[in-house]
Amino acid sequence: METFEVKRGVVKEIGGNAGLAKLATEFFENVEVDADGNFSASFGIMTRVTGVYTEDGKLQVDVDQLAGKDLADYLSKDGGREKAMDSRQRWSSFLDQTTGYNGKQRGDKAKEAGKKISKSKSAINMARKFMDMSSNVTAEQKQQAEDLIAQIEEKLEEGNGTRALSLSEKLNKLFG
Repeated sequence: METFEVKRGVVKEIGGNAGLAKLATEFFENVEVDADGNFSASFGIMTRVTGVYTEDGKLQVDVDQLAGKDLADYLSKDGGREKAMDSRQRWSSFLDQTTGYNGKQRGDKAKEAGKKISKSKSAINMARKFMDMSSNVTAEQKQQAEDLIAQIEEKLEEGNGTRALSLSEKLNKLFG
């Protein structure tokens, strides 16, 4: 399962999950939609593609592809290589339209999200180390720090690196 950042306004422009499923019919075959708006489809080497916009406005997708002997057999068929290339091109175009970002921009957004997560985890480690080493930290400060750490860890589990980073900045200021 992968989650992609979506440019502001794209979810509304596409029409939410209903529009996402409709758009999937332009790129994939055998599109099915459940009551929650999640779609499931396939095309070429992609045996199963699922997707949905999350509540926080991100695109969550999962792709199962042929591999190993099955892929080799598929590629050796007449037109297999062309259909495999078409599969990859469709996948990329689908992501371009549903996120509002091209491949490079999606990669940059993923790096940015990774940095936010890393900085948040680092802030937790630094705060705990500071609390262990310093004799000037009050019980109230320790409690505030532990509360913030719990909130940061919760946001990290949810995959919300942006909110985790803003909370970690509050944590840094607590001892700054």
